[in-house]
Amino acid sequence: MEPAGRRSVVDFALQNGALVSAEAVTRAKVLDRLRLGDAAFRHMTRAAAVGVLLLLGGVIVSLIEGSIPAIRTFGFGFLVSERWNPVTDNFGALPAIYGTILTSFIAMLIAVPVGLMIAFFLTELCPQWLRRPIGIAIELLAGIPSIIYGIWGLFVFAPFLQETLQPFLINSLGNTPLIAPLFAGPPYGIGMLTAGLILAIMVLPFITSITRDVFEAVPGVLKEAAYGLGCTTWEVVRNVVLPYARVGVIGAIMLALGRALGETMAVTFVIGNAHRISASVLAPGTTISATIANEFTEAVGDLYTSALITLGLILFVITFIVLAIARYLLLRIERRIG
Repeated sequence: MEPAGRRSVVDFALQNGALVSAEAVTRAKVLDRLRLGDAAFRHMTRAAAVGVLLLLGGVIVSLIEGSIPAIRTFGFGFLVSERWNPVTDNFGALPAIYGTILTSFIAMLIAVPVGLMIAFFLTELCPQWLRRPIGIAIELLAGIPSIIYGIWGLFVFAPFLQETLQPFLINSLGNTPLIAPLFAGPPYGIGMLTAGLILAIMVLPFITSITRDVFEAVPGVLKEAAYGLGCTTWEVVRNVVLPYARVGVIGAIMLALGRALGETMAVTFVIGNAHRISASVLAPGTTISATIANEFTEAVGDLYTSALITLGLILFVITFIVLAIARYLLLRIERRIG
């Protein structure tokens, strides 16, 4: 017999084996639970990605299906016609396309250099006590609803331009060769230039915020080395900061351009909503989004509705082309860097 208090070697081995077996079972359960959670997460993310593709495909199919009557009736002439007469069911998209491109071009022509200069100032020259208030002000501009910009533009900004900037442009540049047609006509206050300026104010916070974050991501050692070599602030920005952050800068510009192309309410208030093409930037005009917003509730006929949906399809194509060009530029830059 074994002394009291002593366990059999066989009993100990059996109990130890049972403990090892229990630990193995517990570990297997934990691993199974982790695998199940990982599989569920993988399927959820895949479903979200596929859902985005299905949503985009549904939008494209709906636009194409709704635009078929107008395409069958007008064909390619819809893109080059200036007529827009709901009474006779005669529609053309050229004035809206022209206005969309022109107002977006004016907005980017103003917002891009101003936004980059603000970002340069905030990251390189601005005192620390002033940096935060300016940053908050830029973020507040980005959060203002577009209809507020439209109301402000119609009742405050347009009368101001009518009394100050537009007469100055007409008097100083209205007789200049080559560019005189751009500033011809009376100062209406509203018009293509006013819409472009409103869009510039609206997209300025996007350009400034993104480029500021990109510039702050530039390694400080690179700028310190340039300053150590005797470079000025402008030379550091041009030769160090911009080349390092060009991918982010292009992304910010394209994001702002997409916002400018599709803006509706603010432009509708100040552009004048005239379906005609004028060489003067002071004249009233229209854009694709403004035309759809103004007339969709009045579209009583199938052809009228189809013409408006076709305008939406054209805007979708223009936006897609802009994003494709941006992606191509980014790929070229990445290939050149890598």
